[in-house]
Amino acid sequence: MISAIAQLAVSVNYNMADYLPDNTPSMHAVDLMEREFDEPAANARVMIHHVSVTEALVYKAKLEAIDGVTEVTWLDDVIDVKEPLEMADPDLVEPYYKNGTALFSLHIREGDEVATVDQIYDLIGEENAVAGEAVDTAVSQKMAGQESFNAAALLIPIIVIILVLATTSWIEPLFFLTAIGISVLINMGANIFIGEISFVTQSVAPILQLAVSMDYAIFLLHSFSGFRKQLSDPDEAMRRAIKQSFPAIAASASTTFFGFIALSFMEFGIGADLGLNLVKGIALSFLSVIVFLPAFTLMFYKWIDRTQHPPLVPKLKGFGERVLKLRIPSFIALMLLIVPAFLAQSQTSFIYGLGEQPETTRAGADAAAIREAFGENSSMVLLVPKGDPGKEEKLVQRLEELPRITSVTSYVNTVSSAIPSEYLEESVTKPFYSDNYARIILNAETDSEGDEAFWLIDRVRNIAESYYDEVHLLGESVTLYDIKKTVERDNALVNLLTVVSIALVLLFTFRSISIPVVLLLTIQSAVWLNLSVPYFTDSSLVYVGYLIISTVQLAATVDYGILLTDTYRKLRQAMPAREAIKKALDDKLFAILTPASILSTVGFILSFTSSNPIVSSIGLLLGRGALLAFGMVVIALPAMLFLFDRVIEKTTLRPNFYPGKGEW
Repeated sequence: MISAIAQLAVSVNYNMADYLPDNTPSMHAVDLMEREFDEPAANARVMIHHVSVTEALVYKAKLEAIDGVTEVTWLDDVIDVKEPLEMADPDLVEPYYKNGTALFSLHIREGDEVATVDQIYDLIGEENAVAGEAVDTAVSQKMAGQESFNAAALLIPIIVIILVLATTSWIEPLFFLTAIGISVLINMGANIFIGEISFVTQSVAPILQLAVSMDYAIFLLHSFSGFRKQLSDPDEAMRRAIKQSFPAIAASASTTFFGFIALSFMEFGIGADLGLNLVKGIALSFLSVIVFLPAFTLMFYKWIDRTQHPPLVPKLKGFGERVLKLRIPSFIALMLLIVPAFLAQSQTSFIYGLGEQPETTRAGADAAAIREAFGENSSMVLLVPKGDPGKEEKLVQRLEELPRITSVTSYVNTVSSAIPSEYLEESVTKPFYSDNYARIILNAETDSEGDEAFWLIDRVRNIAESYYDEVHLLGESVTLYDIKKTVERDNALVNLLTVVSIALVLLFTFRSISIPVVLLLTIQSAVWLNLSVPYFTDSSLVYVGYLIISTVQLAATVDYGILLTDTYRKLRQAMPAREAIKKALDDKLFAILTPASILSTVGFILSFTSSNPIVSSIGLLLGRGALLAFGMVVIALPAMLFLFDRVIEKTTLRPNFYPGKGEW
């Protein structure tokens, strides 16, 4: 109850730039400009149709009057609009005013995006448009709560149906949901000690914790149900159930726990934030299942007895036999798929920001309308040391010659390099000069990210560095460029830590060198297949989603392989390999299908209900990845366990395998 209340006081951060390391060039540039200049960089654009220059100036004044708008830039800041526009340079005019349509650049104060954007909507009406980074943030903030509710409203009934099908009691699924649901609430409330979480964590962590740790409760109560049939004393049945299921629950929790710890080592803070919350969540789910669920079950086990129903899904007898018949084709298919899948997932094109809003939304339709009227646009601010107008003029001339640059605004080409700034009023020089730096604003006809935008950032920086030893560049596209560089560095580290940590857990769990290799190859193949789909479908993938899911899928689905392999290993001590594989598959198929279907459902519902491209991307990858992992575990893993049975026996500490492999 305390945690349920405390979670309401946890703030959510929707600004991806805040999660970049402090020493990132763009973050240093932002801090510097905030110290040196009063006017911040623009983060939104407003388009007004059918207005004259005079009417546009009236709109500009109204926009400036909105609380939360700290700066508005338009044509009058570049040229003297009292002069006929026909006499002005079209390259200066058209980025701001074209065919009776005005385009304003403005800055919306961080933290006030929702209220400010709503006021802008009220001012401009339905027929005009507003778009930009601040608008995307406002949309995400407004939709997050509603979308989380929608996801839960869809998810919980589906999970209940899956669990009812997987059990023989109508009420037992509520015991699973209660145990894990309480741990989710405590985890969310515990964030009060952190103070702030990212929007990705807010949207993904609770549902992912529920899906990933549900099998802990299933393991325990299935074991309890089995001992109830043998013993009349429920307390003794629960004691034995805890003892029997504890190793499987601990191994499953450990692989997930250490897999998620790898996310915490990301330099890009969103991954670290999500990793910390998932690590807390797994630990709390484990404690809830081992401490709370037994007590809760013993208090209300009679409810389970009174609501028994016959199995609703018949057992698939002979499934193991059919899988073994395909062991050679399955193994060959796996070997053939691994290399192209690995290569394809490394060649996928990525999006490093939020991506575009769907055109079915107001924000998406407005952004499309602005692009259609004025083309692609991204703004950058270049800060260089003040004091050498001649050098500054040469730099500006070089920048104006760059392809895709539509305008360069600076003191030397807006006022004059021939007029010393000391002779003019501060109101004239203030936009261009601080005490120490000159500010140059560049507008480019590119998207906020992509190869062309990132190439242009490199060219601007290189040109500026050829004139100055100290150069600072900032803007949305520059931030995304730095996000790209940061997460690409994170990729190798996070993947390595995930694989190594899970391999060590498997090594100690199975006391075997070969079993961790077989399990990791199985699940990692499913990860590569999942991440290769965007390449083969020629679609872009949100990189943050790619980076997170490459860890989450491996950590979350290796449990399926652990369950099947552990069962096989125990059976192998009493029977030949063929019979052990067949019986393990027949006995555990439904136990693997249940958590896989829950995790897959969670992913697809996240993808379906979220308008946030990062959250939606994580959901789609998670849903597809759970299905692929299930397929690999029940088809490819049995083939490898059988084919490498002798290798496993020789590389496992005291395997005590039954003599004889069984007929091929």
